[in-house]
Amino acid sequence: MNLPYEWRVGWRYTRASRSARRNGFISFISGVSILGITLGVAALIIVLSVMNGFQKEVRDRMLSVVAHIEVYDAYGSQLLDWQAVANQARQNPAVIGAAPFVPAQALIARGEDMRGVMVRGIVPAEEASVTPLAAAMQSTFARLQSGQWGVVIGEELARSLGVREGDPLTVVAPSGQVTPAGVVPRLKQVTVVGVFHAGHYEYDSGLVLMHADDAARLFRTGGPTGVQLKLKDAQQARAVANELAQSLGAQYIVRDWTHTNRNWFDAVQVEKRMMFIILTLIVAVAAFNLVSTLVMTVTDKRADIAILRTLGASPRSIMGIFMVQGAMSGILGTLGGLGLGLLVAFNIDVIVPAIEHMLGVSFLPGSIYLISKMPSDPQWSDIVPIGLISLVLSLAATLYPSWRASRVQPAEALRYE
Repeated sequence: MNLPYEWRVGWRYTRASRSARRNGFISFISGVSILGITLGVAALIIVLSVMNGFQKEVRDRMLSVVAHIEVYDAYGSQLLDWQAVANQARQNPAVIGAAPFVPAQALIARGEDMRGVMVRGIVPAEEASVTPLAAAMQSTFARLQSGQWGVVIGEELARSLGVREGDPLTVVAPSGQVTPAGVVPRLKQVTVVGVFHAGHYEYDSGLVLMHADDAARLFRTGGPTGVQLKLKDAQQARAVANELAQSLGAQYIVRDWTHTNRNWFDAVQVEKRMMFIILTLIVAVAAFNLVSTLVMTVTDKRADIAILRTLGASPRSIMGIFMVQGAMSGILGTLGGLGLGLLVAFNIDVIVPAIEHMLGVSFLPGSIYLISKMPSDPQWSDIVPIGLISLVLSLAATLYPSWRASRVQPAEALRYE
């Protein structure tokens, strides 16, 4: 295979700059540049993979408790026929499950301790088709019987109130009862029949589940006020919600899980974007170290450049030789960074425990953080741009030194040779 001589000479310079003894310092600088690009690309991949892992872990725990899509009456009133709404929603092929619910906010008290909570009235038999938590705890959720006034609460809420299964609690509804003496809060004593652990602090500390019939009587809704939907792919929730909003009509409000938790996901995206920018600057600094390497190489190869020019090489060819040399360093650094980054990202569950054992520390103590293991989720949508950006920055760093090489005058370069 006959490559253009620019490629052959550029590749020869790349190898020679690392092998020739008289160019040991240039070799060292070149190696540092390649190593810098390698470490920058690897750090970018590892950090973004860990951030993706945390996001996926929190999202999965969140979606174990909440439905992918919720449908409400536009006026906040009772859905007279929730099954008709569910059947209409199931006509969308992306919908695979539906269940009624009664959402409300309330206060829950035990003695002098009082907490604000989100109450969700559910039908246990239907809820299992919508949320993984209900499917995994069917025997516990089956204890929620209509008229028995039982509740299932989160683990953190149970711990803060000091209650266990069988203990009574008092639920205070937000809308009071009008009496001749004035407005009196509506209170209802309930019994804890189960405790769940979702792994998401917001729900473990602030969610109370009861039977939909009991919730409808307590909050005087007359019946279910919404329908929860489960999708084949939770990532398509926003698009499916838009489709359902059009098919169901203006009398219903459709909200997907990304809308319900918009603030959290927006914050994560901003943090991820900022980390990408910061770490890309590290790659840029390493890439532009190639400038000093190539400038010194051009100075060292002035006689070679003059000979090539004398033999008929054009300035454009000289520029191409040194661009190839710099590009090769950028390619080697990028490939090394991709390999190292992916190796660590895919084996972080082994590497981090080994480091913790060696140092005798715990980076994510289970008593403080809900996630005790470092998660990682490498995504090609992050990896491909990282590789391309590294290559572009490396190529950009070769332009000025290569242009300087093309401007070398043969007579001037050979004057003192």
